[in-house]
Amino acid sequence: MDIKTKVERIYLKEGKGSEGEVERKINRGRSMVGALGAQPKILSSFVSNRFLHSPNPPHLHQFFRYDAGAKHLYMQLPRTFSGLTNLLFNRRNVDESTNTKRKRLRPGKVSPLRPVPDHILKPPYVKSKRPPGIASGPEVHDEKGIECMRASGRLAAKVLEYAGTLVQPGTKTDEIDEAVHQMIIDNGAYPSPLGYGGFPKSVCTSVNECICHGIPDSRALEDGDIINIDVTVYLNGYHGDTSATFFCGNVDDEARNLVEVTKDCLYKAISICAPGVEFKKIGKTIHDHGDKYRYGVVRQFVGHGVGRVFHSDPVVLHYRNKDSGRMMLNQTFTIGHLPFD
Repeated sequence: MDIKTKVERIYLKEGKGSEGEVERKINRGRSMVGALGAQPKILSSFVSNRFLHSPNPPHLHQFFRYDAGAKHLYMQLPRTFSGLTNLLFNRRNVDESTNTKRKRLRPGKVSPLRPVPDHILKPPYVKSKRPPGIASGPEVHDEKGIECMRASGRLAAKVLEYAGTLVQPGTKTDEIDEAVHQMIIDNGAYPSPLGYGGFPKSVCTSVNECICHGIPDSRALEDGDIINIDVTVYLNGYHGDTSATFFCGNVDDEARNLVEVTKDCLYKAISICAPGVEFKKIGKTIHDHGDKYRYGVVRQFVGHGVGRVFHSDPVVLHYRNKDSGRMMLNQTFTIGHLPFD
């Protein structure tokens, strides 16, 4: 199985770098790719109005920044508008690329919500049906919290591995969602994306130019697709979050190279993590390596803390930045959403 992984990680013991100094528990992956064409220009999405919740909705122009002479239009979201379902804006090509035969991705039909047994513990946001955004303050785990994170991470990893075996031409992403949903609830856990701010499915399936948080639907996978499957489980009050990008059939070199470079950026960033290290070093490490291959980092998406809360501080930027903040012992956070263009 050819899996290109973007990892969200936990470090639990002091030290840095070499084996034995840092015990890393790989808990999450995001191998997200942006538009594969040569001229990415603007943003598009699969978002419907019911996923946007704000008492005073801002004008869209407030979210965008345009640099004169640049090829791209960037979207910037404030923290209060940064829930998972509000980040379903995906960079796309406006028109067909001249150097690919692949059709632009189009949304299919979304099936009804899948039921979850009453005895399974559900996260607080399920009843509110509003995206909680990113909670303030980092979470530092005690011994019990560490064990709970390990358990939820192990289950998420098993579910992801199984989901990857379903990736083949002809498989519908909704079928992957159905299988993931069933395996999670069979293990006494709740699929974290389901009901997060109105998100209608139990897993995120992001195909080709869909950067992340894609909604499973009736579209069948095609030969040459790449698909990121993003699994998060809520087990015993803790979220275990993981994802990987899978190749469907014969994938061209352009897509393979993009995923490989993204993977390398991730592991280079992981290698510098340790208690006391500045978070901004993650962004510099990723950005520097991407520059070598003339890839630019898509800035709309961030890594984040994870634990009892699905999304919390710290906010981890994947490009060069001047943000303050240092890593803490027994803190869990993601290095995710690493799409390049």
